[in-house]
Amino acid sequence: MASQAIGMIETRGYVAALTAADAMVKAANVEIVARNEVGGGLVSVVVKGDVGAVKAATEAGAEAANGIGEVVAVHVIPRPHADLGKHFEAAGTK
Repeated sequence: MASQAIGMIETRGYVAALTAADAMVKAANVEIVARNEVGGGLVSVVVKGDVGAVKAATEAGAEAANGIGEVVAVHVIPRPHADLGKHFEAAGTK
């Protein structure tokens, strides 16, 4: 994962998160690596891919999710540390 980027979108509600995920994989060459129900109605979706693809995907995902729900946060981490991937493996969401 260290040679790629990860992008995260957190929404209020599952439908908005699912819409964001759909838009992200359609907009760019990214792979969904995690979906987490944080609590309090917050759901996050994490994708990985090349930096440019992840940026394009998160922009498209946020726009789509905002159309039907609330986007709480969007963030891209270019070239994340290799240990970050272990958190997805431990949660069983890799």
